[in-house]
Amino acid sequence: MKYALVHEWLTPKATGGSELVVQEILRHVTADLYALIDFESTNPQSYLYGRSIGTTFLQGFPRAEQGVQKYLPLLPLAIEQLDLGEYDVILSSSHAVAKGVLTAPHQVHICYCHTPMRYAWDLTFDYLNNSAMGRGIPGIFTRYLLHQLRQWDVVSANRVDYFLANSHHTARRIWRCYRRQADVVYPPVNLERFTYQEKKDDFFLTVCRLVSYKQVKLIVQAFNQLQLPLVVIGDGPDLSLLQELAQPNVQILGAQPNAVVEDYMARAKAFVYGACEDFGIAGGSPGLRHAGHCLWSGGSLGNGGGLQKKSPNCYGTLV
Repeated sequence: MKYALVHEWLTPKATGGSELVVQEILRHVTADLYALIDFESTNPQSYLYGRSIGTTFLQGFPRAEQGVQKYLPLLPLAIEQLDLGEYDVILSSSHAVAKGVLTAPHQVHICYCHTPMRYAWDLTFDYLNNSAMGRGIPGIFTRYLLHQLRQWDVVSANRVDYFLANSHHTARRIWRCYRRQADVVYPPVNLERFTYQEKKDDFFLTVCRLVSYKQVKLIVQAFNQLQLPLVVIGDGPDLSLLQELAQPNVQILGAQPNAVVEDYMARAKAFVYGACEDFGIAGGSPGLRHAGHCLWSGGSLGNGGGLQKKSPNCYGTLV
């Protein structure tokens, strides 16, 4: 049988959980790889270096390597241009539009869904409130675009034969958005990567992509008020904002090598997290996170504290 694996985008800056799942799938399945854009096959530091990867017309668009989200209205059209007719099984690793590929009756399409499209569903108002495109005249067009995107997202869910979800939380969201049942298959986790160190240093830690829905701004504001030491590791569009916001007790380290992350995780007094994640395990230190999040902390279930409301004062109380 011949397999194709479809993911949204493959770039040096896209190194989140979904990209790690793609890497793991390719370790177990011999499949041709496709994406909206690919800048990893030309990256000598990438495991995909030199690999033949099918892409769409977005590959040649200006500044595509910095992210194709700026071309959001074109993403559904672009993913539908991938011709996968020669394959027996289509695997899609989807958090946006990858599940929308066109398939034929003789093909089986299995979608590993990391999340329904966040900005079209759960986080619509978060994105609108934190973007200039969500206000004024541009906001009207943005809201209409998201309305159309939701309709396409539901229609394209019917192209999937079997949904797999990375957690029960994601499975419930798939049902709410698409009215489709999903079997839960947890993503692979290297449990030996983070070691527990009984003696902790006097600092708190958060590690993530620095984007608005991760709520790092809220965490930094809380620690500014508490005047307790906080270390922030990660990169993203909010980096400069957080650097300006941080007081001397908050260190913004930016992106760091894995070895540095593992060292900080082992030494931190506690790991602090603010986003509602679909799946996550934090090892090496106790976890403090918002209630209802799918964060397993300290290497076991329910080992961290939780909050129902998000505000700097609430995080301060928890800490």
